[in-house]
Order: sequence, then structure tokens, then C-alpha cells
Amino acid sequence: MFLISIYFDGETEKRLSALMTRVAKVTGNNFVLDNHIPPHITVAAAETKCEDELLERMEKLVEGLNGGEIRFVSVGNFSTKVVFVQPVLNEYLHQLTVTITRELEQMDETILSPYYKTFSWLPHCTIAKQLSKQEMQTAFSELLQHFIPVNGYVTRIGVAKTNPHRDIKVWELYIDDKQSMKL
Repeated sequence: MFLISIYFDGETEKRLSALMTRVAKVTGNNFVLDNHIPPHITVAAAETKCEDELLERMEKLVEGLNGGEIRFVSVGNFSTKVVFVQPVLNEYLHQLTVTITRELEQMDETILSPYYKTFSWLPHCTIAKQLSKQEMQTAFSELLQHFIPVNGYVTRIGVAKTNPHRDIKVWELYIDDKQSMKL
């Protein structure tokens, strides 16, 4: 499985990493830290045997992509295993996922995860995963007490493999100076 993920500016990454560390400390669940999973949002997931083609397509696609604003505003969970912070699905994030999904749909012998297709995708940044029921309750309580909205920027995009998480290629994205003054 290949993940296409976006990464954030230094300050945003620092704040999200601090939440990951805080939750790991209070729950005793270090899965995210032990597996060196950085703060990110997965915007597409694909199963393919054509790694070279995937990287070539992403290389060309990235030439036309820019960074953008992101605002994490909410805490959430998936069943009883994952807690996350969720950004506003703004025009930037929506267009980014549409563009990437359209490109990946052009690849032969590639299956896109239905969880990351346009209008099926819930943008989120995982803070902790593989939680027991008790760890989940503790993690969620901790996030509710300490989470405050985070404004930041998407500054990089990359292709990674899963289990364990391993970046294959990461590209820097251009941020317009005028845009950076908005926050």
C-alpha cells in the first residue's frame, strides 16, 4: 500500500508532535512514536505494483501543486482504535485530493482505497492508534483538555509505504508570501 500524504510547516508539526507525545505519555501507547509516524494527513492510498509509474506521475503532478493553509479545529476518533485532530476541509484540501485522485485513477493495475476518494474522505491527522478501549478514553479526554485550534501550512507532499511507515519520496511545495501573511 502506498500513501500520498501532506506534511506541515515546522511550527504546526511541532504542535501536533507535542499532542502525539502527550497522548502517548498518558496512555502508555507509543505506537505512533515507536513507528516514527510523523504528523501528516493522508490524501490518497493506492495498491499498485507500479511504484516507478506512481513516483513519475507524482513528480510531474507536484510541479503544478502549491502549499496551502490548514486549520485543525476538532478532535475525533475512529471506532475505538484511533484518535485524531481534524482540519477544516477548505477549498485547498478539497482541490488537492481531487487532483491527486484523478491522476492516480489513470494508472493501470492500481486500486485506490475507497476511504480516500473524493466525498468519501475524512481529512485527519492521527495522534494515536492501536488503542485499547481504556487507552482510547484516556487519549480522548487528554485531547479534549489540551487541544486548541492549530493554524498552519501544508509545505510538503510525499509518497510513503506502510507497515512500517517509510517515506519513499517527499517534495517541497511552494508557499506564496502573501498567503503566509494571512495567518
